[in-house]
Order: sequence, then structure tokens, then C-alpha cells
Amino acid sequence: GELSDIAHAIAAEQKAMDLTPEDRADLPTYLNNLGNSFKFRFERTGELSDIAHAIKVQQRAGELTPRGHAHLPGILSNLGGSFTRRFERTGDLSDIADAIDVQQKAVNLTPQGHADLPSRLNNLGCSLTCRFECTGELSQVWDAIAEYQKAVDLTPQGHADLPNYLTNLGGSFYQCYRSSGKIGDLEEAISCFKTASISSVGSLRVMLEAAHHWAGKLILYDPTSPEIIAAFDKALSLLAMVAGLERTVQGRYIQLELQNLSGLPLEAAALACALDRPDKALEWLEQGRCLVWNQLNNLRTPLDSLRIKDENLAQEIANVSQKLESAGSSRVQSHVDMPLPEKMSLEAEARAHSDLAEERDTLLKRARALPGFESFLKPSPCSAIMSHLPESGPIIVINVDEHRCDALALLAGMEEPLHIPLPNFSVDKANKYRNIFDQQLRTHRLRAREVEVTLSPDEQRGLRRAPIGKNGEDLSVYRALRGLWEEVVEPILDALGFSAPPRVWWCPTGPLSFLPLHAAGIYQGSISDYVVSSYTPTVTALTDRVKNDHSIDSRASGLFLTSQPNAPSASPIPGTAEEVQSIFQRAEGSGVRASKLEGDETSVAACLDQMKEFSCIHLACHGSQNAAEPLKSRFLFHQGDLELGTILRSNLKHADLAFLSACQTSTGQEKLSDEAVHLAAGMLAAGYRRVIGTMWSIGDAPAQKVATTFYEYLFNHRDETSDSAFDGSLSAVALHHATKQLRLGLDDSEHSLLTWVPFVHFGL
Repeated sequence: GELSDIAHAIAAEQKAMDLTPEDRADLPTYLNNLGNSFKFRFERTGELSDIAHAIKVQQRAGELTPRGHAHLPGILSNLGGSFTRRFERTGDLSDIADAIDVQQKAVNLTPQGHADLPSRLNNLGCSLTCRFECTGELSQVWDAIAEYQKAVDLTPQGHADLPNYLTNLGGSFYQCYRSSGKIGDLEEAISCFKTASISSVGSLRVMLEAAHHWAGKLILYDPTSPEIIAAFDKALSLLAMVAGLERTVQGRYIQLELQNLSGLPLEAAALACALDRPDKALEWLEQGRCLVWNQLNNLRTPLDSLRIKDENLAQEIANVSQKLESAGSSRVQSHVDMPLPEKMSLEAEARAHSDLAEERDTLLKRARALPGFESFLKPSPCSAIMSHLPESGPIIVINVDEHRCDALALLAGMEEPLHIPLPNFSVDKANKYRNIFDQQLRTHRLRAREVEVTLSPDEQRGLRRAPIGKNGEDLSVYRALRGLWEEVVEPILDALGFSAPPRVWWCPTGPLSFLPLHAAGIYQGSISDYVVSSYTPTVTALTDRVKNDHSIDSRASGLFLTSQPNAPSASPIPGTAEEVQSIFQRAEGSGVRASKLEGDETSVAACLDQMKEFSCIHLACHGSQNAAEPLKSRFLFHQGDLELGTILRSNLKHADLAFLSACQTSTGQEKLSDEAVHLAAGMLAAGYRRVIGTMWSIGDAPAQKVATTFYEYLFNHRDETSDSAFDGSLSAVALHHATKQLRLGLDDSEHSLLTWVPFVHFGL
């Protein structure tokens, strides 16, 4: 997905074209290839100038190619694809008419038995489908079905393109069903999607799309069908393969975003809950959510991990998978200069694809026979996920889907989750409450850590009017927190049979990920008055820490602090210097091993050296998150930036506690709310067992108050058996105590509420 690569391709192909005389027979080939590269870039960037260039050079390629030439059908088919892409962007009917015209010519010029005929029929079907989606004329979708059906009929079993053709055919049958309401059309669609998704060969991404459709259309057909479980099982297994074979963190992120897959596990879990299968709901949520975070957690893809164990086996799996993926993706003839006798027949291609699929299955069996790789590219079963749960309280996974909302309570000693339906909560309510918070945060100017501004008289206690919606509804933060209590938290506690567990770990999904469950309540009382709350990106992120919990090496036990009050291009936060100095003095007075470097005193490299030497760190600075490239999220220093990727690549074998006294360090990205790509989750991935972050921006003075009170609690309650032992095992309780102390000095205004709520604890 690197745009610089396609830019280099275009430059090279442009040069090739410029160096080729008009009368050279291979000029159309160069033009065709250049056009395809422009089209690929357009599909990533959406720049209309790129698709216009693609059409222009491919039209010229067609004009320069003699009628009857073997390359002409391929060039015309590619030109039609470019017209279709532009139509999808602009809606100009003349483009789709041109696409259908040239693709029909491409089909007519392609001899029967030619290996490329099915792909050209499929391309024509795609353009006909686009026209139907614009005009709504049912006869046009039947034209598309006819072309897709020919492509399917001409393609032998075992060919990698067959799942793609079947998925397109199923989509057109489903469009017929939506227009006509005939159940037979829906049955045909389901049959196509099922056959495509269970194929032994083909593009994993295409098969994943088919499996998603198979499950979704089955729900429409018969929501009680036991086959739905099989369909979602297939979809989530394919998602595990697709994500596991992706080579980079950014690559996973792009695939999730482009394929609109982030909602798949939530949809699957909602269905599992409706069928009273909480075990499946947990498996699917754990498998399908936080794919980017899971890779961050290891800084390696599953293939990277395997490569450490068996480099040759990992490379073989990567090579075979790439060949199958390329073979089963929609064809674009980038190179049309292969002589016809050299082209493989469809039957030979099918045999080759089947051989590749068998080879991959054999390689995967070899990998799964290795110790520690039994679940390589496979979902973990419920029993494995439920092992090593914390003894001190439940993990509460909350699934928020457009069809229903449910909680899954995981308690030590139980074999499967306790299913708690949440019938009074919904995606719409979660989004409503989130919008309330967004609006009030803007109103109160809580966008960056900075010195507090003096509020106007109308903004002071008792004088601010409660925000009112168009229909007179209460749009205050108090209303949102009351809704979270009544519709989410209280039903969960009631179902658990106790009102005050010592600890609760929240694992929310969807838009609920942006809301402070730890502060839900009917004020002046909230869950925070009697429950110590923490968060975890996934269940496994916490259970792995329970499983591998160990004492800190006494030589590394201690606290490193740094303040960066005047980072370039960021607002001054002078309180960070006082904050760090105050904590440092308290640490020394308590006999805790401590070190501090402030402002210009430290470089990024020096900070990293200290992080390796100390089990706990306190970063009082600005933070900047990069959701698209999580490894480039960073902390802003006077002398450069400390990037998350740099931290992850460091060997922090003593990492225990990270306190991020920076703004918005636990805020995710709206488009992929189930991908924990914020700085707090990144520090967990770097190896820290517990992290303090903030859900939104914090004021300079409250940040100092919470931080100093937090450490006072830890210093006063540290293990007295050692003169200098210090760790973060009580960090969740310490943060709970610190925010409670902050509240005691605040009034009951909404601004005060937004002052203490953002502080959150992740991990053990």
C-alpha cells in the first residue's frame, strides 16, 4: 500500500512510453500498463485526475491496436474497468455506458475456450451491476446475472477465480431479492456465498467477503438457522488468516478500513448471544477485534514469530499465500504481451491453484505441529481465553451492535462467560452519549493540556444552563453518565449478584469504547464511589499479564520521571516541571530509587536508556496520536519526539508501570473504534503491565494534583520488607484514590466532572 511504489511505477512506465516510437508494436502494451497503474493509484487516493489519465492512455492503447490482435480484448476490458471506477466515483451514466460498450466488445472478441473469457464476462457483469444500482431497472441486474453465470459455468472447480465470480453472482441475486422479494433469489444468493466461502482455493479476502455475506443473508433467511454459526466461524477464521498474513501494522489497518471489516466480530457476537452461545460470542470478539493492537503487542506478525522458529517454513507459507491471493483476486491484465500459446488453459490453472492450496494446508499443518504454534492463524477456543482470569474481579466484555447489545462477564473458575443481555442500550444511545461528551468537551475547551483559562461568569458554578436538545431533551454530561449507569452498568452488577466487586475490568466495543464506564452513575453517586475500574483492549491482553505475572528485579525497581514543558509547536505546560519535581522529592523522601531528566536536559535516546533501567516511568508532556500509523504516535520532547515504534523496539524487560501525564493518551479513532491504537494501549504492547492514561485533554493543575496524590499513595503503601522496592501493583487503587481526592476539592459543575473523569487505568 505504499503510494511511493505506485508513483515510481507510473514514472517508469511513463518513461517507457515516451521512449517508444509510435510505430512500435509494443507501445499499446506500455500504454495499457501505465493506465492500470494510474487506476491502482486512483483506487487508493480517489484523485479523479489519475482515473482520467488511466482512461486517456488506455483509449490510446485501444486505438493503436489492430482489430483482430490478440491483445485488443484485454486492453478493452481494462479500459472498461477504468470507466467503471470513474462512474463509481462520479455517477456519470455516460461512463458506465462506455464501460459496458467496450467490455461487451472485449467479450465478443475473445474466442471460446480462451483462459481470459470468464474474467472478461465477470468484468462486464460488474459494469452491468453498477448501472442497475444507479437506475434500479431490474432487467439490468438480470443481464449482470447472465454474464456472471457464464463466467461461473466456464470456470473449472479448483480455480482461484471461482470464489470471486460466485461472490459477484450472489450479490446480484441478492439485489434481485431486494427488488422482487422472491425468496428463491435469496436462496440462490446464499448458495453462491456459501460455495465461495468454503472453497479450498482463492483469495482469502474474497472468501472472507463471501463468508460475511453468507452469514448476513442467512440471518435474513432464517435467524434461528444453526448454519449461521458455521458461517460466522468461517468468516472469523478467514479474518484470522487475512490479518495473520498481513506483513505490517499499517497494512492490517488499511485492510480493515478498506474492507469495512471492523464491524464483523460485533455482528457475529450479537448473533451468538441471540442463539445463547456466549462461548462463541467471546471467541469471535477476541479473534476479530484489536487486530492492529495484537500485532503491536508483539511487534511481529504471526509469520514473523514463526520465522524466528523456522525461517524457511515461514517464507514458504508467505510465498504460497501470496500466489493464491494474486491468483484469486479480480484480474487486471497489467501485462498483455504474453503470446497466446504460452497462456495456461483454465483447467491447467485450476490444477495449479489446487496444488497451491494443498501445499499451503500442508505447510500450515507443519507450523501447527511446532511447540507454541498449535493455534497458528487460528482462533483461540473459549476455554483458552477463559484461563488465567484475575481472581480479584470480573472482566466485563460489552458488545455493542446495531441489532442488540450484550455483556459477557468473565469470572475466575467459570467455564464460559455469563451472558447478560442489555435490552435498554443501543448503538444509537452510545453514539448519542458520545456526541454529548464531544460537544461538552469543545464547550469547556478541553482539547489540550494547558494552563487553565479563567471562566467567564456564565461558565462558573451554578450559572451555566444545562444543554438542551431540539426536542427538549437533556444533553448534559450528567444525562449521559446516568444513561450509562441505568442501561449498562447497573444491569451488569445486578446480574453478577453483588454491588461492589473489589475490581472490575471493562472491555467495551464499538462507540462504547469512547465513553467513561468507570464514572457511570446518578450523581452525586457513581460506580467510582465503590468499584475500582480498569480497562483492557482485549481479554487476552489482561490474562497474558496474569499468566506471566512476576516480581520486579530489585535492581530495576524504581521510578524515572521526565517533564517536557516547552516542546516545539505545542502549548506550554509549565506545571509539568513542578509536577515532576514534587514527585521526585516525595520518592526520595520515601526511600524509592528515582531519577529525573527535564526539558533540554534529556534527549530521546537518554530517555530510552532510563526507561530500560527503571521499572516505572512518568511522562509529563504532550502526546500526539497517529491512528493511521500507530507506530508513529509519539510523545513531544524539547529535543525531538519519542515515537511509539521506538519504544516497542526497545528491550524493556523490566517494564511495569507507565503514567502518561499527557493529553488524550487513551483516545481511539472513530472509524475503527475496536482497534486499540492509542498511546496507552501502545505502552501495554511495549510490555508495561499497567498504564495510566487520559480519555481526553487534562488541565495542568488537575494533572499535577492527580499525579502527586497517586504516587503518595503508592509510596505510602509500598512493600515495607525492602528499603527501595517499588512497583505499580496498587496502581489501579492509587488512581481511584487520587481522583477521589481531586473530586473533594471540586464543585458539582459539569466542568468539574470533566476534570476528574478522564483519568483511566489499563492492565493489571
